[in-house]
Amino acid sequence: MKNKLLFVTLLIINGQVLAQQKKGLSVTGASYISKVWVADQGNGTYKNPVINADYSDPDAIRVGDDFYLVSSSFEAIPGLPVLHSKDLVNWSILGYALLKQPPFDHFDVPRHGDGVWAPAIRYNHNEFYIYYPDPDFGIYVVKAKNPAGPWSKPVMVMEGKGIIDPCPLLDSDGSMYLVHGFAGSRAGIKSVIAVNKLNNDGTRVVDDGVIVYDGHEMDPTIEGPKFYKRNGFYYIFAPAGGVPTGWQLALRSKNIYGPYERRVVMDQGKSSINGPHQGAWVDTPTGEDWFLHFQDKGVYGRVVHLQPMIWRDNWPVIGVDKDGDGKGEPVLTYKKPNVGKIFPVSTPQESDEFNTISPGLQWQWMANAKSVWMFMNTNKGALRLYSYQPPNDAANLWFTPNVLLQKFPADEFMATAKITFTPNLKLEGEKTGLTIMGFSYANIAMQSRKDGIYLVFTTCTEADKGKKELEEVITKLSSPTVYLRVKVTKNAVCNFSYSTDGIDYKNTGRQFTAEAGRWIGAKIGLFCTRTSQINDSGYADVDWFRVTPNN
Repeated sequence: MKNKLLFVTLLIINGQVLAQQKKGLSVTGASYISKVWVADQGNGTYKNPVINADYSDPDAIRVGDDFYLVSSSFEAIPGLPVLHSKDLVNWSILGYALLKQPPFDHFDVPRHGDGVWAPAIRYNHNEFYIYYPDPDFGIYVVKAKNPAGPWSKPVMVMEGKGIIDPCPLLDSDGSMYLVHGFAGSRAGIKSVIAVNKLNNDGTRVVDDGVIVYDGHEMDPTIEGPKFYKRNGFYYIFAPAGGVPTGWQLALRSKNIYGPYERRVVMDQGKSSINGPHQGAWVDTPTGEDWFLHFQDKGVYGRVVHLQPMIWRDNWPVIGVDKDGDGKGEPVLTYKKPNVGKIFPVSTPQESDEFNTISPGLQWQWMANAKSVWMFMNTNKGALRLYSYQPPNDAANLWFTPNVLLQKFPADEFMATAKITFTPNLKLEGEKTGLTIMGFSYANIAMQSRKDGIYLVFTTCTEADKGKKELEEVITKLSSPTVYLRVKVTKNAVCNFSYSTDGIDYKNTGRQFTAEAGRWIGAKIGLFCTRTSQINDSGYADVDWFRVTPNN
């Protein structure tokens, strides 16, 4: 029984990868194509963002003919997403490098905005490395022979508060170094970049480090450094000026400890893409250079753009340099990278039919997962969510760990879930439904009461501050199966509706404007909770969750 429980737990926290490896199945599977956003325009060009979802602080590498991208995941679990592409335009979620977030007791409850900040991925010694910072504890490293996993347990490389945004460099003599920044909220200093030496296997810093660049005068809030070496120069690519409005710097030196020359190599210019920075330089097998970075779109999160890049006088020029001054600006459309072949259209996963032994790779919990939260009922082709009582001090859903979420996939879309609710008749107040999460949230849900199941609409303003929910009864339900829907329109305005037959939908008349979360965009997903504890629970079977265009 103990082994069975462990296996189920592994399925929950990252069964998407582990279960498929047990079965000897491909971790990539068939390509998913979004119905609401596709970057590949099918004519040899692409449009930005290439990933129109909140994959903030991206870093990427090429290994052979394959590209891999990682991003921040903060409190979400599984964490440290690993995406894969063959052409830098068409991406899919490959898996996760972090199955459970340490310290485990600390992250067993939601810690919004904490956890995994800007990571870096590298390939050295026939092994993949991901360095990631936890701003409250220090810098960790995980390793894998296969980027789909399994990944090693996190090892603390450098302890300390406020040490963030690490990136390693393997020098030509075999020495390893780590560049990083500082979070002022924890370290008491920011706008500086430091370099530390690592031991031979990259698992521990071996010195006190050297501050190699001070951005206080010209480049406030410099952070997110990436480390490279080319033509005898050490390069630190780093954003400055703040997330919504900043610019992309390149620093270079012949000595790893400086002094470093400085140049702004990309800013917004006359484009519509604000704050284009924090990303990764990659090249193609054909010798082209490209830069992946994020754009902060507020409630929609930090979406990923792809920019052309060239080298001029040993300086990178990112985007399109219209006046020849060495500083580019972002493009909205451009010809696709030349990788020597044409590859099928692919986008990160969104819809889920729940027909396999694990949910899709797009789903993440708001805290470390427990085995009693869910079960993949493959006989019925459904995701079964068991009701779970939040911690006693949880004021609302913001503080509830068993909320299963995914990122907004586009500026405008519609999401529908078919749910059958089987409450425990000995309990009252079990609740399951479809939610939009952020600092404020709203959901449409089924709730058990003494005289039956009711459809309710719930909002919570300033949820992060512990405010209470406002709940309205929409109707009493005659069937335990309901189709719940939300339409997200321009400016993240959300309209909720429901159906009992999957054909005719009734608008609730309630409108909600989604809000961002802490360092992230709004999310959409599912939950199943209860208000009291007995020796068993009710459950909700989610037959499917589908993302489609608004109609």
